[in-house]
Amino acid sequence: MDRLEVLISAIEHYAYCPRQCALIHVEQTFDENLFTMRGRLAHERADSGETTTEDGVRVLRSVPLWSETLGLRGRADVVELRPEGPYPVEYKSGGRRTRPAELQLCAQALCLEEMLGVEVPRGAVYLVRTRRREEVTLDAELRAETREAIQAVRRTLYAQQLPEAPNDARCPKCSLINACLPSVVGEPFRLRGLQGALFRPVQVASDV
Repeated sequence: MDRLEVLISAIEHYAYCPRQCALIHVEQTFDENLFTMRGRLAHERADSGETTTEDGVRVLRSVPLWSETLGLRGRADVVELRPEGPYPVEYKSGGRRTRPAELQLCAQALCLEEMLGVEVPRGAVYLVRTRRREEVTLDAELRAETREAIQAVRRTLYAQQLPEAPNDARCPKCSLINACLPSVVGEPFRLRGLQGALFRPVQVASDV
């Protein structure tokens, strides 16, 4: 069986919520809400693909990435071609750095290392809300966790099944809440009750 290719974006989706990852990458389901719209707007310049030079550093945007070794493909929002080597920058609309964003950034660095044959020890997450850049050290622990996430996403793609709904604090901010229905499928007793009501025979009144 051929190895399934993993999208770099799926790593962040999985790290945030395995069910969200499956809804997007297995069920091909995607809805927008305030948070995804903010994210899309935050990426407008990064998605432009333009190349500029800032403070003597060449800045590439919307850079195609891939790794034959890991079976990865995707894009980096920004890659700065610094004298010491490439420096990926991931744009996020929120106000704080998250572990899922760090995993996504690390996956980009792993691709750059394979493509260019150089080490990428650091990158950054740019927080649009606060206009602050936070540097991330791409250490052995983060790299190992990223590789584990890649394999977890691949297992999800092979399984073609939705994991259980978490039904926790992550859910209200998720754009897929109406497709996921965590408050229903995350509560087995409530789900069985609704299933029973759905398939209950209809009583037809007799004319006699």
